[in-house]
Amino acid sequence: MSDTILETQGLTKEFRGFAAVSDVNLKVKRGSIHALIGPNGAGKTTCFNLLTKFLTVTRGSIRYDGRDITALKPAEIARLGLVRSFQISAVFPHLTVLENVRVALQRQRGNSFDFWRSGSLLDRYNDRAMELLADVGLTEYAELSAGQLPYGRKRALEIATTLAMEPAMMLLDEPTAGMTAEDVDRIVTLVKRVSVGRTVLLVEHNLKVVEGLCDTITVLARGQVLAEGDYAAVSRNPDVIAAYLGTDPASVGVPEQGGGQAHG
Repeated sequence: MSDTILETQGLTKEFRGFAAVSDVNLKVKRGSIHALIGPNGAGKTTCFNLLTKFLTVTRGSIRYDGRDITALKPAEIARLGLVRSFQISAVFPHLTVLENVRVALQRQRGNSFDFWRSGSLLDRYNDRAMELLADVGLTEYAELSAGQLPYGRKRALEIATTLAMEPAMMLLDEPTAGMTAEDVDRIVTLVKRVSVGRTVLLVEHNLKVVEGLCDTITVLARGQVLAEGDYAAVSRNPDVIAAYLGTDPASVGVPEQGGGQAHG
């Protein structure tokens, strides 16, 4: 079994001649937590959309677990174990927290999703659903309507529904965006916990999160790989400081201004 679980070669996406992602070569080590960072417009979200097949590749290839997945559809790669959180983590606000996880667990029945069936049909998933809620710290919220959850707890529920897909690799897009400091700490702890036995690739703006969480960091700028390494190496790179963290090296290690959603 290769140490590399996800690899891209020459990954490129053009929109009417504009290269949003250009010749990106990425290797994600099996069992690691790997971050994509970069300024707004760097190509991070576009890269994620290519990896999860929400966008088609203009040029280049994507291999997952030794298999070329460049031409596959989102549902096909999810079944292979490569799951992006929002693919299956939409919160149904009028269902309880437990019911949301049970719906996600229905993948075990193939393609049949019984939104209209009685609750008794889904009772077989209760034990596993409660295990997942325990994993993300939501046991006490099981009977609460998902729409009533605070924002940070909703993100935890999304991770629980992602885990219901039994992914070998999770792709998380801005998991701490818009959160309070308390919620950020909770999600960081949660990601560390659920990463055991699987691989995590994430886009994250909060550099303190990246520093404390990630094994490897790939920095994108203008759609290309600018640097890669651990946090210590990347934070000392003058090109990274200039392009992403500003021109003052002392700014390394603080969240990007605004701390909001990435665009790119």
